[in-house]
Amino acid sequence: MEQGRTSLRGSARGAFPGVRPGVLEADLLRALDRREIEVLFQPQFACASGAVTGAEALARWRHPTLGEIGARDLFAIAERAALVAPLSRHVVARALEDASHWPHNLTLSLNITPEELGDPRFAADFAALIGQSTIAPQRLMLEITEDLLLRNLAQAASALKALRGLGFRTALDDFGAGFCNFRYLRELPLDALKLDKVMVEGVPGDPTALAVFRAIVQLGKALGLAIYAEGIETEIQRAAITAEACDYWQGFLRAQPMPSDAVLALARTARGMGHG
Repeated sequence: MEQGRTSLRGSARGAFPGVRPGVLEADLLRALDRREIEVLFQPQFACASGAVTGAEALARWRHPTLGEIGARDLFAIAERAALVAPLSRHVVARALEDASHWPHNLTLSLNITPEELGDPRFAADFAALIGQSTIAPQRLMLEITEDLLLRNLAQAASALKALRGLGFRTALDDFGAGFCNFRYLRELPLDALKLDKVMVEGVPGDPTALAVFRAIVQLGKALGLAIYAEGIETEIQRAAITAEACDYWQGFLRAQPMPSDAVLALARTARGMGHG
């Protein structure tokens, strides 16, 4: 999941001051037809080399009057409008279309919604959708969050097992932002653990924060998981997580969400190949 962004919304996610209830929901249906929903990508870097290894797909709505609406607000609006499924399919299709032009060494991370993972048909439908693209399942990382798992852990585990059997990789996203339920690490078929930015706040200066971060990384390693750190904003943070054997990172230190062609350009530079 991306780093937090300043928003015009009020206390309720997906609500905007001065906008009447129902207006955005109606706008969203038209926006899907008009392709106002775009996909940006947050590059991910290898801690050891500094090279670009892939990117996470993030939805954006270029609303004609409100401007940019980020993914969290966008999906909240979609949920109220009962449009989560078509919105998610739209985002995945656009992300796959863009990433089909990437070299084979770059991976693509896709966020999976609670509605999708709770659908018994999701694994088969998702595999069919991916089958229409030129991207191998092994290049895709499916990210799920703790709040998603709280709804139906058994269904989530079953869907993820089926998808992993088809070659997809799976990651538990935003770990540390919620309850940090270690049961998930034991019962879910996972390949990676993505640590929320709250897990790197205070690292390395705060001894307690560093000890917690170190322990979580070591736990993940013991379970055979790749470790991603999100929200890296300073060189000190990057150096600290690298020293603690974290595998990958993403954050505003080196790259904000960007169009697909910008990801390609970054990956081809000396900096994007880990030489700068």
